Amino acid sequence: MKNILIIFFLILFSCDSTFNVVEPIPSERQKIWQEMEYYAFIHFNMNTFTNKEWGYGDESPSKFNPTSLDTDQWAEVIKNSGMKGIIITAKHHDGFALWPSNYTSHSVKNSPWKNGEGDLIKDLEKSCRKFGLKLGIYLSPWDRNHPDYGTKKYISYFRNQLTELLTNYGEIFEVWFDGANGGSGFYGGTSEIRKVDKKNYYDWENTHKIIRELQPNAVIFSDAGPDIRWVGNEKGYADKTTWSNIYRDSVYGGMPDYYKFSSGQENGSHFIPTETDVSIRPGWYYHPDEDDKVKSLEKLIDIYFNSVGLNSSLLLNIPVDTRGLIHENDKKRLYELNNYIKNTFSNNFFMESKMYFNGISHPIDKLIDNKISTMCHFKTKLNNVIEISLNKKKVVDIFKISENINLGQRIKKFRLQALVDDNWVTIEEGTTIGSKRLIKFDPIELKEIKLTIIDSKDIPMISEIGIYKSYEVKI
Repeated sequence: MKNILIIFFLILFSCDSTFNVVEPIPSERQKIWQEMEYYAFIHFNMNTFTNKEWGYGDESPSKFNPTSLDTDQWAEVIKNSGMKGIIITAKHHDGFALWPSNYTSHSVKNSPWKNGEGDLIKDLEKSCRKFGLKLGIYLSPWDRNHPDYGTKKYISYFRNQLTELLTNYGEIFEVWFDGANGGSGFYGGTSEIRKVDKKNYYDWENTHKIIRELQPNAVIFSDAGPDIRWVGNEKGYADKTTWSNIYRDSVYGGMPDYYKFSSGQENGSHFIPTETDVSIRPGWYYHPDEDDKVKSLEKLIDIYFNSVGLNSSLLLNIPVDTRGLIHENDKKRLYELNNYIKNTFSNNFFMESKMYFNGISHPIDKLIDNKISTMCHFKTKLNNVIEISLNKKKVVDIFKISENINLGQRIKKFRLQALVDDNWVTIEEGTTIGSKRLIKFDPIELKEIKLTIIDSKDIPMISEIGIYKSYEVKI
């Protein structure tokens, strides 16, 4: 009888045995990026000093003059906030360059900051290295200052600046291209509107080749990828259904109605996960009248659960002020958020529990070790049940589950239930899981919880599970 049970168990479920890969799957650079989960956007440039969101391109370099710029302060705050990297707006739509570019006079080399001898990107590179952060570059494809924008000649200029940024500042983890392209501008002294064919003008295929050659480990972000795509809004929320898969040719930078594709496509041909970008303030750049409008801790927690917790990454923007510092109000809120995240997820109540897969007992260790490479999986696609019994009743309000997305995103539908007064009560019915799904619910005292994977593209491969109680931050 014992041997029969063992054979039956192996048919139903196993850990780290043979498996099928479900295409598409992430590249090595995407795997490394996906593990970062949470990192910072820094919007700091000419707009900081003109109190605008989008500069027109006619601003004098003399306006760029921070009084106390300290990139070490940025990096220290961001490191202590639990983030893993910084993406800096090296050039926004107005065309002003934060480095002494050889290809334009519209840069810090003609500003009063450091008497024209400064290089903010170099300073930030050193600070990131000092505090163990990764450096990313935002370079606007649109340039409202350059006289050649809209012509083929501008593409050479754009690529020359891209080459400077990818050559002189160490390893870059992400290159970020905005979808805003073409419109009114100064354009070298001619105030006019210039429109471009957003899909074809930049010849993205050959531009991407430059990045692959100079920074082979960098992921490329745009509306369409090729490595990471936009979530489709700037509010901080991914879709409840979020497939990392998408048909690459179905989207392009700056396309109208892009939001329709934000949930991805179950049978998409390429693995291009989403990045969720949102600002900690109403604006992307610093505005003094927004000092008291920093998002609340409750709002930021909600954003975290609806980005990182919905198979996306969180790119949280911090507008550096005119001093050249992260404002005290933003710093305070970032630290509160980190305090919540760190303390909430430090205690997984599944550490002392019994686990059953389709009624068969099995050790839980491979699913609570914070390693995507260790996993357990079933042998069938439909109606697989994970039941977990805690060592005693606990008050909880968060459930976590991760797929091993390195082998392809699979799960299509699930149901989470808790045993309350001898009845199974449904907490959540959902669709995709992907790299991480966080389910937040009203606090409930329970001892047993059940996850039913109702449908999957192939056999479900589970790498992590957890149950937690939200940390109460004292403000």
